[in-house]
Amino acid sequence: MWNPGFSFLEQEPAKLKGYHRTLCIYSHHHRGTRDSPGLVLGLDKGGNCSGIAFRVARENWPSIIEYLNERELVDNYAYVPANVKVNLASGPVYAYTFIADTGHPNYAGQLPIGKIAKIIRNAKGIGGGNLDYLLKVIKKLGALGQSDARLNAILQHLQEDDKS
Repeated sequence: MWNPGFSFLEQEPAKLKGYHRTLCIYSHHHRGTRDSPGLVLGLDKGGNCSGIAFRVARENWPSIIEYLNERELVDNYAYVPANVKVNLASGPVYAYTFIADTGHPNYAGQLPIGKIAKIIRNAKGIGGGNLDYLLKVIKKLGALGQSDARLNAILQHLQEDDKS
């Protein structure tokens, strides 16, 4: 969300019903390694999620899909590509996204906050540190006037650990 990696015409706040954002995918590539996996976000079933929809030029659509698939479907495909209906201020549209594959070995599920914090603190992959990933997501949500209570609670846990 904070680093789309493709050109877009505009971005707009979007709401997705039936899924929630959660750190539920072990990352052995971008935010961790095989020896010290990180955690990255996935859309998991249940709840609702506020985020961003990016409008792209029709002629760029095939190359953007190819890019996103190459970027997100690494490490044995822990995501399932999906076209989902999201609600924008102007009404519903379909958006291309990735849903967490709950049957995949890299699916972490709903871990306790303390365990998530420990993983995030220690993990680093080719995309950088896992803590940096968390901070950038929280910052982007804030810039959109959005917030994620669970992500904020994980950050607070990390900050409290730093004080002790």
